Amino acid sequence: MPTPIRHLVVALVLCCALLAGATACGGDDSDTAAAPTGTSTVERQKLAKTRFVANAGLAAGATYQWIVKPWRAGKFKKGADGRTSALVKAGLAGTFAYNRLKAAQRNAEGDPTLSKAIAPVTAGIDALKDLPSKLRKGDSTDAVVGTFDDVINQVKDAGKSAGAEVTNKVPSASQLASG
Repeated sequence: MPTPIRHLVVALVLCCALLAGATACGGDDSDTAAAPTGTSTVERQKLAKTRFVANAGLAAGATYQWIVKPWRAGKFKKGADGRTSALVKAGLAGTFAYNRLKAAQRNAEGDPTLSKAIAPVTAGIDALKDLPSKLRKGDSTDAVVGTFDDVINQVKDAGKSAGAEVTNKVPSASQLASG
């Protein structure tokens, strides 16, 4: 039975393609492959302020939206409508804000000016670690809210003095929940 020439050509092309692909992958590539490199110091410093502003802005936005604003509206007082929900959201926002402030602190280390400006605020950021659990429980909310607000304002001032002005950026609920 004669086979059409077209089928033979297609089969020959496929065999050649498979053969070429197999030989290209089978060689020793230890001498030809470039080792992956991390972000250089220059690139890290170049993006340090941008990352700092983004992380500090998210922390500031979460603090204002879910901690300071409800506190001013009286949502944290005993007997207030939606108190439990407001306290849970405030606890999540506090955890999120702490996480983003720690990230901003690490970002600031990439820029010498920003690193010097943020150094005095480091102790304040570390002090926020246990406060979200107090917010969730409803313990001494006035003091906790004041501490969060003070630290956020100190971080904003430090960024501004280093040429990295921080503005509030309210994170979405999914960002807040994921940390």
